[in-house]
Amino acid sequence: MDSASGAGASEPNGGEGPPSATGSFSGDGGGGSGEGVSAAGSATPSRYESQKRRDWNTFLQYLKNHKPPLTLARCSGAHVIEFLKYLDQFGKTKVHATGCPYFGHPNPPAPCACPLRQAWGSLDALIGRLRAAYEENGGRPDSNPFGARAVRIYLREVREGQAKARGIPYVKKKRKRPTTVTMAVVAAAATASTSDQVDVGGGGGTGGV
Repeated sequence: MDSASGAGASEPNGGEGPPSATGSFSGDGGGGSGEGVSAAGSATPSRYESQKRRDWNTFLQYLKNHKPPLTLARCSGAHVIEFLKYLDQFGKTKVHATGCPYFGHPNPPAPCACPLRQAWGSLDALIGRLRAAYEENGGRPDSNPFGARAVRIYLREVREGQAKARGIPYVKKKRKRPTTVTMAVVAAAATASTSDQVDVGGGGGTGGV
């Protein structure tokens, strides 16, 4: 990661970010593009839309401050990953190193010198907003750097690494499925409906004979 990259970037996700940049981002780079994100409706933008605009402006400012400067058209998944790593300096989530005695301990009894990082959930949500903003600002879905395979792999590695380091396993939410009773009722209703159709068909055939 370039040491001079992303200077002056604002809070990326509403929960973790530079203390001096809490709230709206006032960078002069990419302000017009950010306005395009919220131009969809004349009403006051929602909290999600406002955050998405700030995130978009933050990323554009990061590209502008990159050494050498980058244009959005030349941005790739690798640059997006660099951006996510840059944001780690503003993180508030303790991620224990493998050599730390509290590695894998969900409730450490004492503080340690392990670094703070951006939480996986914050990065995942950030990428979702930036991916949407990219396409809302004229980007093509097939060339969206935020949806690149490398970015998905990086996020998965961050999720798994943080789960092991913090001793908090990631549990994917499962969709609610109909209960056994509900399924039995549906099956019974379907059987009854089929029986009625058969009876009606059989009666018609007899009458015709």
